[in-house]
Amino acid sequence: MSPPLLKLGAVLSSLAMISNWMSQMLPSWVGLNGTRLAAPDTSTQISPKEGWQVYSSAQDPDGRCICTVVAPEQNLCSRDAKSRQLRQLLEKVQNMSQSIEVLNLRTQRDFQYVLKMETQMKGLKAKFRQIEDDRKTLMTKHFQELKEKMDELLPLIPVLEQYKTDARLITQFKEEIRNLSAVLTGIQEEIGAYDYEELHQRVLSLETRLRDCMKKLTCGKLMKITGPITIKTSGTRFGAWMTDPLASEKNNRVWYMDSYTNNKIVREYKSMADFVSGAESRTYNLPFKWAGTNHVVYNGSLYFNKYQSNIIIKYSFGPGRVLAQRSLEYAGFQNVYPYTWGGFSDIDLMADEIGLWAVYATNQNAGNIVIGQLNQDTLEVTKSWNTGYPKRSAGESFMICGTLYVTNSHLTGAKVYYSYSTKTSTYEYTDIPFHNQYFHISMLDYNARDRALYAWNNGHQVLFNVTLFHIIKTEDDT
Repeated sequence: MSPPLLKLGAVLSSLAMISNWMSQMLPSWVGLNGTRLAAPDTSTQISPKEGWQVYSSAQDPDGRCICTVVAPEQNLCSRDAKSRQLRQLLEKVQNMSQSIEVLNLRTQRDFQYVLKMETQMKGLKAKFRQIEDDRKTLMTKHFQELKEKMDELLPLIPVLEQYKTDARLITQFKEEIRNLSAVLTGIQEEIGAYDYEELHQRVLSLETRLRDCMKKLTCGKLMKITGPITIKTSGTRFGAWMTDPLASEKNNRVWYMDSYTNNKIVREYKSMADFVSGAESRTYNLPFKWAGTNHVVYNGSLYFNKYQSNIIIKYSFGPGRVLAQRSLEYAGFQNVYPYTWGGFSDIDLMADEIGLWAVYATNQNAGNIVIGQLNQDTLEVTKSWNTGYPKRSAGESFMICGTLYVTNSHLTGAKVYYSYSTKTSTYEYTDIPFHNQYFHISMLDYNARDRALYAWNNGHQVLFNVTLFHIIKTEDDT
């Protein structure tokens, strides 16, 4: 390759390296790389001291962005520190802008030379094609020399194209820096326009509005299941474990019921840490054996299906006695209408944001799932819904915000396949996968306080996180 081409190649290579470095480093310096906030794992607590955090987000049918936000504590940095940081950042951006301007001037000078070179190369390529068409009239030696020169020039064509791309990128960087400088200057002026007390009141007002918004995030539609998180490995292949969704924030007791029959022992742990370490706080000996694994603790009482019957028992942990019992009319029991894995799972008791529920099947509904809303004191079915989904084809089910979600299997490859809304008395087929890590699920229940699914997965006690789609209604909504 001739010396001028070597020089040109060196210039282009240096510019490509500078452009590549700028495209990687500059966005991260000035906040232009568009990094998205990762969806948090609800098992990890977010400290409000870290600043405003987006807890989850979704988009409604009208295109509005809907977010769950965790507000920070009322702890403001001094105005002076913020202003100093902004000034430093603004100075850094201005220095970078000047450096890029110098680079741009050098680039424009060399760019004219490159464009002229590109035109000459394209003309040479056209002549070569013409010569090649009539090569029989030329001497073989001259033709070969011309072809070798063309072969030397051909690799420069993609380099020239890349150079034009890099030049456009530098122009884009200049424009973005100008925009950022304007924004920072505006922020600096705005901060200077308010005194500390006024800013403090604005932050308090915003925090109040955000907390009011958070209170409206009570219910939503299931969109995604992530996990699982393995909490502990213990017991047999079948069992149940749970916490009370109506307990206070300081009350984190865990209850543990191993096996699906021939057992009456309930173990209590004061916290999740005690449960993991195996430090029991109390043991309850129930008056009756239970059937299945589909029990629930709700508002300080245990609700379970009495063995070899369709009777529901309400047992209060406080006094340690049965407060109520009632037969669930027409409900099949003793493996007549169980889930796919069997285990006397005919009657599934569960709770959500709305209240207490029983899921079962009857001969009158041809073995399909029936949803019954229960009175937590009398155990009476206050209202029921007949679905068209066969109970024996369901792997497990759980309620969220008055909607029943049904999985199609208890084995590997299971997914949430069907949902039924008690609010609208309508159903739909869904496709929400989740990871059945230990290949056999015999208990799957939603906890509204934790916004998580508790599962017994082949002798492992695991948690799944759920993502719900929330719609926040405002006073302007009709």
